[in-house]
Amino acid sequence: MKKLYIKALAALMLSVGATSCGDSFLETEISNGIDLDGGLSNVQNIGYALNGTYYRLFHYYFSGNYATSIGDIASDITYWNGSTGHWSDFYQFTPTETSTYLYYIWNYGYKVADNSSRIIKAGKELTDLTEDEQSDLDEFMAEAYALRAYAHFQLVNVFAHQYMVNGTSFADQPGIVVIDEPIAAGAQVSRSTVGDAYKAIESDLLKSLEYFDRAGWENDGIFYLTPAAVQGLLSRVYLYEEKYAESAQAAQAALDLKGITELTYTDAAYKALYNGGASNKESFFALNINTTDNWSANSCGTLWSTYSYSPSPYLQSIMAEDDVRRAVWGWASNSTPTTPFFNSGKFGAFGLGGNPAYGTNYLINAPEMFLNQAEAYLKLNQLDNAKDALLIVAKRNPAITSVADLPTSAEELFAFIQEERARELFQEGFRLYDLRRWDIKANLYATGAPNINWFIKDFKISDCVFPIPADEINAGFGVEQTPGWSSTFPTI
Repeated sequence: MKKLYIKALAALMLSVGATSCGDSFLETEISNGIDLDGGLSNVQNIGYALNGTYYRLFHYYFSGNYATSIGDIASDITYWNGSTGHWSDFYQFTPTETSTYLYYIWNYGYKVADNSSRIIKAGKELTDLTEDEQSDLDEFMAEAYALRAYAHFQLVNVFAHQYMVNGTSFADQPGIVVIDEPIAAGAQVSRSTVGDAYKAIESDLLKSLEYFDRAGWENDGIFYLTPAAVQGLLSRVYLYEEKYAESAQAAQAALDLKGITELTYTDAAYKALYNGGASNKESFFALNINTTDNWSANSCGTLWSTYSYSPSPYLQSIMAEDDVRRAVWGWASNSTPTTPFFNSGKFGAFGLGGNPAYGTNYLINAPEMFLNQAEAYLKLNQLDNAKDALLIVAKRNPAITSVADLPTSAEELFAFIQEERARELFQEGFRLYDLRRWDIKANLYATGAPNINWFIKDFKISDCVFPIPADEINAGFGVEQTPGWSSTFPTI
């Protein structure tokens, strides 16, 4: 039976907009007039509610911009030309408890997590279903578990200490509010530990795969979560937990489900991945941003063009001039070496008129899987396997054609993998978390383009923890601020 909720996003946005446009943390009326507190009495309504939950994830307040962009803006691979003030406090590592960006990441992350929990609870209570209804419900449950895991994972990475840092566990550090049951309005809550948050995330992803298997699902798109996307996210989670064998295995499962063994290696083929919409054949999960349904000035494409951000001189220095990933790089007519304006890169929407607002976020992709495997195999001392996985991505540089072109020692190979993740995953929001989990003494706050200059040098970024939004702390529902968070940032 065809999914009930899969519709054009324009219809979805209209239905959500007509019923609830507010920013209440536990807002429950979400899509087609369905209220999550009492309206999930049948499979069709659960489908509508799931639609609305995807919209929360899609919003620029969360994965559509803020929760994705923060991972690259606060890193060494991005340059801010100073022409606008967007994100400048994160680029300069001077965040505050009243940051609008942090407020909305927290707010919308918990909309996704709480709404998903309500769907899961209601789904468990439905009985006497037809075979088709049960199949649909199993798919909806699978996606709800995955959505909750995705939201929790984004939240714990932004608002808590990195779980594992180069072999050292920080599992006992303050984490996030883990929602495993719907939270009643006004209820008291508390933060879990980082370790417990990761346990919940991992559990939800495994439960998602169970429900997908029960539903007998078949792969048919990238605009909603699928088994391939869930396996890909699980590989990411395992890598951050330093469960290397499990990460490599999940990555392979994701690749096998999509039938991907190679990537694109020409300028034209690579650029075509970013034509917009479903053009990226290397993607497992993307947001359906397009010419009709997009965030305009609040889009990632605008951030990476008119809002002043571009690849840093450091990133440019480690990218070969004929690397195919440069095929999506370009510079605006008003760009100068000292005040660069990027063309939006991966958000180019080259097949949709080149308007950067139409470029979508490809959130879980095949290249990451090969890089996860490369790092995992290296840590497992399987250097040949690491090189084989790494080569599939590294061949984007035409000078690299075989494993003989890769470093031979484990130390040099790891350094190459670290740089390759910077080259390949630029604009996908990973760099901050990579630098933290590797315990890099980072150079940050690039200045003086086109030269490689840093205002912050050798900063121990693994200790960096963003604050819980002041509005949440002051609400009095039990969430406590991370002790000493401000001391984890450099003094500017």
